[in-house]
Amino acid sequence: MWANPDWRGGLYPPHGGNDDLLADYARVFSAVEGNTTFYSGAPRGETVAAWARQAPPGFRFCFKLPQSLTHERRLVDVEAGFDDFLAALAPLHDRLGPMMVQLPRDFGAEELPRLEALLERWPSGLPCAVEVRHREFFHKGTAEAALNRLLISHGANRVMLDVRPLFSTAAGHHPGMQQAQHEKPKRPLHVISTGEAPVVRFIGHVDEAINIDYFAPWIERLSLWIKQGKTPFLFVHTADNRRAPQLARRLYASVAARAELPPLGDFPGERQATLF
Repeated sequence: MWANPDWRGGLYPPHGGNDDLLADYARVFSAVEGNTTFYSGAPRGETVAAWARQAPPGFRFCFKLPQSLTHERRLVDVEAGFDDFLAALAPLHDRLGPMMVQLPRDFGAEELPRLEALLERWPSGLPCAVEVRHREFFHKGTAEAALNRLLISHGANRVMLDVRPLFSTAAGHHPGMQQAQHEKPKRPLHVISTGEAPVVRFIGHVDEAINIDYFAPWIERLSLWIKQGKTPFLFVHTADNRRAPQLARRLYASVAARAELPPLGDFPGERQATLF
């Protein structure tokens, strides 16, 4: 997402409307995780056209398939809905990053043929990322082996959801921590790249020191993938997301120093604050 009022005065100027938020976001970061499509489905044509005008050529939108396809229909008879969803995003065709398929927590190995049918229909040239949450896909058994073989055979990326920082302590009385620990699945982290665009979703703690500690091993791994010619995508959340942009900038800087990546741009809100 990019429309978060808590980011004003930092990532965004402290005052102003919402029309320029995406443009300000894209001046700093090169990709965004699009959660709105998961809940609301395909965006309107005029909305997509506005996004296309605001996002520079190198920017990547990583939308989630609508939950109506993944959770309500559980990938059954979704061909028409899938095609309509892609058609709605057509104006962004050159700026689409990995399209994410987030599956229900009870979507298990017996339903993998449904995922296989979707991947066989997946357009070539459009990266795909699949996030599973069923416990059996995290036991390093036959179910996980079947999943990984399926993803590798189709060049699809397995989303790596890193919730270790979030669950490293009790939530206490912090409402953001309480909500995040309730919503996020507590699953082991299995680091594996099954495609050319590994997707890491790092769910941080409100204590930045904890986040830095848990992120340290990712620096080497992400740098290795970059050196191998892969294009990893790192999406950073915190329990309440208020300082997620600042954490994302710090984590990126640690990888950039190792992998010789260019620095991120200044936050427009911070730059404006220095003028007054």
